[in-house]
Amino acid sequence: MTDDRERADAVYTALLERAGERWVQPRKERTARILELLDDPQKNYRVVHITGTNGKTSTARMIESLLRAHGLRTGLFTSPHLERFTERILIDGEPIPDAAVADAWDEVEPFIAIVDAELEASGDAPLTFFELLTVLAFVAASDTPVDVLVLEVGMGGSWDSTNTADGDVAVITPIAMDHADRLGDTIDKIAEVKSGIIKPGAYVVSAEQPDAAAEVIRRAAAENTATLAVAGSEFGVAEHKLAVGGQQVSISGLAGRYDDEYVPLYGAHQAHNAALAVAAVEALIGGGERKIPADIVTQGLSEATSPGRLQLIGIAPTVLVDAAHNPHGAAALARALHDYFDFDEWGVVLGVLADKDAAGIVEQLAPRAAHIFATVPQSDRSTDADAVADAAEHFGVSVTVHPHLDDAARTAREWAAESARRAVIIAGSIVLAGEALSLAADEQWKEEGV
Repeated sequence: MTDDRERADAVYTALLERAGERWVQPRKERTARILELLDDPQKNYRVVHITGTNGKTSTARMIESLLRAHGLRTGLFTSPHLERFTERILIDGEPIPDAAVADAWDEVEPFIAIVDAELEASGDAPLTFFELLTVLAFVAASDTPVDVLVLEVGMGGSWDSTNTADGDVAVITPIAMDHADRLGDTIDKIAEVKSGIIKPGAYVVSAEQPDAAAEVIRRAAAENTATLAVAGSEFGVAEHKLAVGGQQVSISGLAGRYDDEYVPLYGAHQAHNAALAVAAVEALIGGGERKIPADIVTQGLSEATSPGRLQLIGIAPTVLVDAAHNPHGAAALARALHDYFDFDEWGVVLGVLADKDAAGIVEQLAPRAAHIFATVPQSDRSTDADAVADAAEHFGVSVTVHPHLDDAARTAREWAAESARRAVIIAGSIVLAGEALSLAADEQWKEEGV
């Protein structure tokens, strides 16, 4: 008999045979069609829908943790994964069991051929990896069943597959330039696509935004008679300070203040993500008018995790990994390295995908980088390491080129081991972050020094 892990791995193999995750068309109709055949499972629970450029996954995970602390059954759908695809669908804070994801696929699979045939008849391409993964998540959440699904967009918003669900709360993290070839070449165009997740009568909570994005969000909320709350006005971070393993945060919420809450994540950006998460939960649970009980906030925030985001993966020397993969994320990483860690020199192992702004990432990290170890993520979409090295040289940073992460990481760790004032950060790609987590576990970086 085939075991559950083999069944789940077979699901992922079937998904990989589809057009890739980055193969995107601006529409959601074909996802809606297969969901219709499945009796619209995405309508069986409440939904918190999250878009933005950076901070989506961390914010989503904090929202999920706060909801779970309320005693609610939760689902969480995020992307991409770091090590195994079941990480993308969490049930009550844990990766979906192999049996559950395989059983959900068994429900979905009979309808795939029907929709593919309809698409072919109309001259359209078959269902894609991400479209089917989204459907799988909706079915799995319905089968559990969950009370609330916290749902992160794959890309953009208005035409994303996830937008087949109706979000009771729309959460918009900071918007910056990213995926300009697909979402638009200006902030307002990108904001237009992302604000497409706002549904009639919904509650919208938004991070502070550039003026152009803020105006688009205000207009979209008004057009949908949605209630809008914006960080820095209706809610926000009152104070944050360094604490062991993270930070202490005081948050002014929509319905009250929450003082000295522990968040086990580094960086001022994570404090702002926490405030956004609290506001989103206030909006969902009490329409923004009922304060969350103090013990629930304490539990929800203190138990929140965000793998691959300033995560410690090695000691002697210290090695961190961060999924920063665009200039906005790299800027937040650079600030956190300066504000939250007491090292004089950082070695940066950097690998970037081809559709990302490698030069912009290097520019943001350059002030913190004593040396860049340019490498290549294991992806057919990777930027050549020489291109990363050229950017490093342009910004005056010492650099060496390494064709594989294991070589780059070994060299960086040896460099850092020469002084107690040195540490290593691995960044530039979520793909690279996942590789680093696996490599650190295999080589036991937390148990053994260089």
